[in-house]
Amino acid sequence: MKISENVPLSTLTTMRLGGPARYVIEVESNSDIEYAYNFAKSRALPTFIIGGGANTLAHDEGFNGVIIKNAMQGITEEEGVITAMGGTEWDAVVEYACKHEYTGIEALSKIPGLAGAAPVQNIGAYGQDISKVFVSASVYDSATGEFKTMSKDDFKFSYRKSVMNTTEKNRYFVISISLKLTTGRMERPFYNSIEKYIFDHNETVFTPMNVRKMVSAIRAEKLPDPKTTPSAGSFFKNIYITEEETFAVTQKGIPIHRGNDGIKINSGWLIEQAGLAGQVYNGIRVSDKAALVLINESAKSFSDLAATRDFIITTVFNKFGYRLEQEPIELVDQGQKIADLLSNG
Repeated sequence: MKISENVPLSTLTTMRLGGPARYVIEVESNSDIEYAYNFAKSRALPTFIIGGGANTLAHDEGFNGVIIKNAMQGITEEEGVITAMGGTEWDAVVEYACKHEYTGIEALSKIPGLAGAAPVQNIGAYGQDISKVFVSASVYDSATGEFKTMSKDDFKFSYRKSVMNTTEKNRYFVISISLKLTTGRMERPFYNSIEKYIFDHNETVFTPMNVRKMVSAIRAEKLPDPKTTPSAGSFFKNIYITEEETFAVTQKGIPIHRGNDGIKINSGWLIEQAGLAGQVYNGIRVSDKAALVLINESAKSFSDLAATRDFIITTVFNKFGYRLEQEPIELVDQGQKIADLLSNG
């Protein structure tokens, strides 16, 4: 266990923004987890759980509390069920599965972050998402002080959501996750970008490892590596629509995609068609390769990012009538937020 004080949140989040965190505790065991929460409780400080920081945005005022960071690592397997400790890099889990010829998460290759965060936002890509293979998670319940197992039903998965980023935010610390995978292969047709890669490179082998290779190449071409280029991955969620809404959407000239996960509008397409791709606002660049991605080129404050986000949302809404929804969560100092509300009230 490691305890640090006054740690810049810009060093813990991949967008590289944010003020100082009062304390950061890296935990490596169940006893460390209990200690961290008791440490915060004894000082009447709030807690916030962070993984790789790829899906977290920090505010300028920082966080006057305790950041708990998962450093528990390792992958085990029993009868086709892979269990990954929460601090394990997610991509290492995918690589392990593919090496053992398991299908179910190969399309989730190169998604940044840790295994413990994967079910929190129900990560997904190219027709796969973690809810389809999820079995259970071992967690610490900070509300009751108990260690417990949560099932797939307990998570209440939906598109990019679970109870952990909606009704029960920051309540559960994910110690490990268990996934049930099968041997086999993804079935064609794949998503357009994968099919295009297959055509361009004359691919004929669709083993999990080869699909991983293709997805990795596609992501490397389109998406910046948050370890070297400040960004938060896909900043906006795609828009899911009902069958009844498809006619009105296509009448506007907006393409739709039908997949196993439903019917959706590509939010990146809306941003591109609004003329925003490649533009820089307040030091934030809208990627010209994947318009869902915002890159921090020179922004120094969260307010710069927020202003850019709001401008994009408003521009797309005015042009198409659809309101984009931000995907990364925000680490907000609730004490400061309440003080601001009172002073403005």
